[in-house]
Amino acid sequence: QVQPVESGGGLVQPGGSLRLSCIASGRFFAINGMGWYRQVPGKQRELVAALYSDRRTTYLDSVKGRFTISGDNAKSTVYLQMNSLIPEDTAVYYCNGVLGRIAWGQGTQVTVYS
Repeated sequence: QVQPVESGGGLVQPGGSLRLSCIASGRFFAINGMGWYRQVPGKQRELVAALYSDRRTTYLDSVKGRFTISGDNAKSTVYLQMNSLIPEDTAVYYCNGVLGRIAWGQGTQVTVYS
C-alpha cells in the first residue's frame, strides 16, 4: 500500500480556518474508515477525527464543533475542515485508516500563531 498524501496545512491566526485534504490508494479508506491524526513534538500521535463506513463520525473533545471530517470513497480522499483554530491546534496532521493503518505519510504542518 502506498502511503497517504496530505496537503492543505499552513500558517493561520487564531480564529482562522484551514481545509486539509488527503488521498490514499485504492479502496483503503472504504475498507478501514478515514481518520485524521495529529502529533506535536514529544507527544504521541492522537486521533482527531474519524469517519466510518456507516458515515458515523467521532471527534476529539477539544475539536468538537470546530472541525468537520468528510470523505469521498470513490476518490479515496478525506478532508478535514478546521474552523476557529486555536494555538493548541498547532501540530503535524496526518491521515490514515481507523480500523487498520498503513505506513504514515509526511503529514502537513498546521501552525496557529498570534
